[in-house]
Amino acid sequence: MRAFAILLLFSGSGAAILQAQEGAQPAPAAATAPAVSNPSFKVEKGTQILLSMINSVSTKTASDGDRVYLETVFPVMSGKRMVIPPGSYVAGTVIRVKRPGRVKGRGEFFLKFDSLTLPNGTTRDFRAQVTNLDGRAVESLDKEEGKIVSEGNKAGDAKTVGETVMVGTGVGALGGSVAGNLGMGAGIGAAAGAAAGLLGVLLTRGPDAVLAKGTTLEMVLDRNLAFEDSELDFAGTNGRPGFSNGGGPLPSKRMQNQVPGGRGTTGNRFPY
Repeated sequence: MRAFAILLLFSGSGAAILQAQEGAQPAPAAATAPAVSNPSFKVEKGTQILLSMINSVSTKTASDGDRVYLETVFPVMSGKRMVIPPGSYVAGTVIRVKRPGRVKGRGEFFLKFDSLTLPNGTTRDFRAQVTNLDGRAVESLDKEEGKIVSEGNKAGDAKTVGETVMVGTGVGALGGSVAGNLGMGAGIGAAAGAAAGLLGVLLTRGPDAVLAKGTTLEMVLDRNLAFEDSELDFAGTNGRPGFSNGGGPLPSKRMQNQVPGGRGTTGNRFPY
């Protein structure tokens, strides 16, 4: 009986010691997500960004390597965060400039974009090209290559020849009437007028390719652009006036040969 009591005592003591040891073990720490202090915001490759020209470019004066300056006119978002606000600067380069020919050929140049600067000074380098052109522009765009091409001037050439033929015919008819042979004078005058008109066409270049200040165009990114949260603080940068305000594309090819700031036949000032 005494031995049985001693056994129970030792058993109870062991259980108590085991419970004490189990209670002394630290509780497992709860799993916590790592803190993210500077989350990244990404503008995906292929994003289209609307731009407006700050300066003007023309095949009449441009050379390979000339710089072109633009600004964004519509915000670009990443989730609910504005990453590229309106008024951000984009710089590009004009390359492979070709003037229009006197007999055939159109003016053309390529436009490549290479840097973006946010209003707070944050800058990213990239490569992009024009993918869309202002619907008001008379120039055309080769979307595969990003080439800007001037319009043709066949109608203008025909009009030039026709006008000189009419003038020549009138002058010839007047001279023929004085000499007593109206028909011959008119024929000679018409031939002379046609020759003069053709000569004028041969000596005159076609319309230049022009992107005037204020022209809108679209570029597409060729790579992802990532920004940290700290790079997207635009406090104090809002309300900056735009620098691309201008007349935009030239409304007609005739105006490209006029004096800047002059007036056309309708009395409207030219937009450059």
